[in-house]
Amino acid sequence: MRHFHSLKVSSVRQETTDCVSIAFEVPADLKSTFDFKQGQYLTLRKEINGEDVRRSYSICSGRQDGELRVAIKQVEGGRFSTFANADLKAGDELEVMPPMGNFFVELDATKKRNHVAFLAGSGITPAMSLMKTTLNEEPESTFTLFYSNRTSSEIIFKTELEDLKDRFMNRLRVFHILTREPNDIPLFTGRIDAEKCHGLSKSFLDLPSCDAFFICGPEPMIHAVKDQLKLDGVNEDKVHFELFTSPLVGALKETVKKEVKEEDKGKAAAVEIVLDGNRMVFDLAYDGENVLDAALKKGADLPFACKGGVCCTCRALLVEGEVDMDVNYSLEPDEVERGFILTCQAHPRTEKIVVDFDQQ
Repeated sequence: MRHFHSLKVSSVRQETTDCVSIAFEVPADLKSTFDFKQGQYLTLRKEINGEDVRRSYSICSGRQDGELRVAIKQVEGGRFSTFANADLKAGDELEVMPPMGNFFVELDATKKRNHVAFLAGSGITPAMSLMKTTLNEEPESTFTLFYSNRTSSEIIFKTELEDLKDRFMNRLRVFHILTREPNDIPLFTGRIDAEKCHGLSKSFLDLPSCDAFFICGPEPMIHAVKDQLKLDGVNEDKVHFELFTSPLVGALKETVKKEVKEEDKGKAAAVEIVLDGNRMVFDLAYDGENVLDAALKKGADLPFACKGGVCCTCRALLVEGEVDMDVNYSLEPDEVERGFILTCQAHPRTEKIVVDFDQQ
């Protein structure tokens, strides 16, 4: 079961005017619990003005760095990001859930591979972990980064990227694309869309020789790049993406919400939740709220963060029965095949469902 642990903040570092990175002290008895894969994230919890606020942030440290660090960019109106950028300081404590996420490929020191990333804004955060770890643990592999920001002053980890490029000058390439600064080369100006992706790939990549693509940024960019790579002949298995919360998530959820069949309207399912070996059972209408919200109202202390199908914190195994999910931005196809669901998006479609949070 994924539990929160109280960790002390060891440092708060200003990365840009609107972004900080924070590192945690991890006690010796929790070292294995907080061992992470490059590209994973942490879910943080803090009571802010009397409200339990939870948010997920990507780990930006490499596995070899000897620290656990995440970056938090200020979001307009964001409760946690505002608190982190304005008030959080070394010595404070936060509730932290162990690392999660599938935004990585398994590394192999014997392989010579070409990794590529298309990123925007704070999408650099998981990529820093990906790049540093990959370049250290696959000594024959290369990494190419295409990174979009509005201006050069908003480039997160700018100095660290320069240092990394100097250290791995023959294996790391970094290309900055700016949307609000003029550039004599049109390819390096404007947002990363399908046309830009095609142009960058054609100019700087040999697509057939590329082994893994990582995309992180707002939803329109992710879809544009993913679709263009497919059109350019890239196998979908090579493409990995991670969405950070976008204003489109809520709107899309409304448009794709699964309709209940006419004959099933008015029906309710017996929902059984397995958590820490304990079981709770309650009834839930087919056309009612999602499994997570219903269980929380019954008093279950389930893991969750975004509630938008993005972060995967509420992931659980559907042991029995069937559900429909409104959206799925985070489960991999093989996870869905194995029966995992996002409980914040799941609605029952059979008379009984059994959802197990203990099987991961």
